[in-house]
Amino acid sequence: MAISDFTGSRLEQGKRIATRGMAIGALVLTLLAASCSFHSVQPNAGEEAVLIDKPLVFGHGGVQSTPVKTGRSYIWRTTEYVIVNTQPVKKDIEFQDLMTSDGVPIDFHAIMRFRVIDSVSLIKNFGPTWYETNLEPEFRNLMRQAVRKHGMSETAIDTSAISAIDNEVFGVLSTYVKKSKLPILLLQVSAGRANPPDAIKSQRIETAAQEQRVRTMQQMKLAEDARLAAEESRARADNAYRQQMGLSPELYVQLEAIKAQKEMCSRTTCTFVMPGLGGSPLISIK
Repeated sequence: MAISDFTGSRLEQGKRIATRGMAIGALVLTLLAASCSFHSVQPNAGEEAVLIDKPLVFGHGGVQSTPVKTGRSYIWRTTEYVIVNTQPVKKDIEFQDLMTSDGVPIDFHAIMRFRVIDSVSLIKNFGPTWYETNLEPEFRNLMRQAVRKHGMSETAIDTSAISAIDNEVFGVLSTYVKKSKLPILLLQVSAGRANPPDAIKSQRIETAAQEQRVRTMQQMKLAEDARLAAEESRARADNAYRQQMGLSPELYVQLEAIKAQKEMCSRTTCTFVMPGLGGSPLISIK
């Protein structure tokens, strides 16, 4: 083989290798570009991802009409998403110093339960902060208005007004949800536990203690009255026995003393001193 032919063959081989290298490089760049253009979204069970298009140059932005259900999906890097819980949700809400009808501030722990029924409409028309902006402020306002209609005692002490407050707030809030077209289903509202001020608590504790003392004294009086009646009945029975036996009060007393001594000496050894003329003999009784 001539030197020129060998050199030409090596050049052709080098060109082919360079071409393959360029193709592989282009493929790698394409894959890198594609991986940088997409990202994934993966809602959990009971959740939906609402997609929001935000194109850099071409196309129109906005909320997509179909949410992403449970599972992994890939979306454009410029597309944002909002995860929406479609299961029943419970919100715990604390109220400080709600004023009752008699001017006493009380604290409340309330709950609200609801379920989202259209995640796309919710995000499209009310935004990701729909709860903080639309629902919670209305619930707080309605709860304050309902509590103002009732006194402290019926709200925080005997809690007889709680059901009325719950029913009123639930009814008015349900109407608000329908009128504002919030795509949620209201399930429950509850005023929960109400706490009066510490001064009221102290007064209630003192009142309860006084009432307990009165009940204790009444029970003691009943016990003493019962004991008095029993003693009087016993005295009448003893007197009737004495009269029936023809005993004088002195002899009856002596007889009762002998009975008591007999009862005592049945459990131990007794020594009696018998007074009389000519000495005082000792008698042991076992």
